[in-house]
Formats: sequence, structure tokens, C-alpha cells
Amino acid sequence: MVHSPVYTYLRKLLALDDTPERVALAFALGVVLAFSPLLGLHTILGLTIAFAFRLNRAAVLIGVFVNNPWTIVPIYTAAAYLGWCLLGFPAAPVLPDFQWNHLWYGGFWMDLWRNAAILRPLILGSTILCIIAGLVSYPLALGVIRQSRAYRARHRRGIL
Repeated sequence: MVHSPVYTYLRKLLALDDTPERVALAFALGVVLAFSPLLGLHTILGLTIAFAFRLNRAAVLIGVFVNNPWTIVPIYTAAAYLGWCLLGFPAAPVLPDFQWNHLWYGGFWMDLWRNAAILRPLILGSTILCIIAGLVSYPLALGVIRQSRAYRARHRRGIL
């Protein structure tokens, strides 16, 4: 029987040895970071926060990996769209002149921030989505973890 990666991660999340509340909290924190505008820092921030607050690192990482190569485009497209809905759609995006060596100069990034019609909506939309995703993922994860543990306990006692 072949299992999908999602099923494998879900089984690992359900088998963690911690209270359901702490596992759900760690997972929700990872999901918040996955939807945050801090692209590229998700894993590092997740592990740092997990160590600092003694949260389950595996649960945080499973939540962080909600944002992966297959989901990054839909997540950030939805974030940019939400930001545009709140800030107003631009007539035409004005992007600064781009050459690879400009990435190392602060002026390029300031021009991008001032002129680009995508950055501000993306940051606003990502921030809103990460808050919503965290608020939704905690009770969902908590419910699934509790149901799974209750099922396993009944199964071990031979009730099922």
C-alpha cells in the first residue's frame, strides 16, 4: 500500500508524545509561519521558536512544511490577491530595473518597496492569511489529535 506524503506527516503528527494541546499549538505555530510573509525563514524561525518555548519541534516543522514547492504559488497568489483587494488593484505594476548585481544594494530594495505594486499587498495579505490559518489550524489539529488518541485507546482495549 502506497501512502502519500500528507498521510505520512499526519501519522507522525498524531503519534507525537506530548499533550494534544501542546502538539496542536506547535502545529498551529508552524502553520502561522508557513503563511507568513517571511519567505525563506520559515524553518529557521520555526525551530528557533520551538527551542525557545520548548514546543514539539516535529509538530512545528510539520506545520511549517504546509508551505512547500507545491503550495507556495497558491499561498502567495492568494495572499497577493487579498492584499490587492484591501489596498486596491494597481493599474499596472511598476517594477524597478532589474539586474542580478542590484540584489546586493539597498537602493534596489527601497525602489522595489516604493514602486512595486506586489510587495505591500503580498505582505499585508500574507499577514492576514497567517493569522487566519493559525486560528483555524489549532482547533482542527486539536480535534484530530484527540479523536485519534481516543480511537487508539479504544482499539487497544478491544472495544473496536
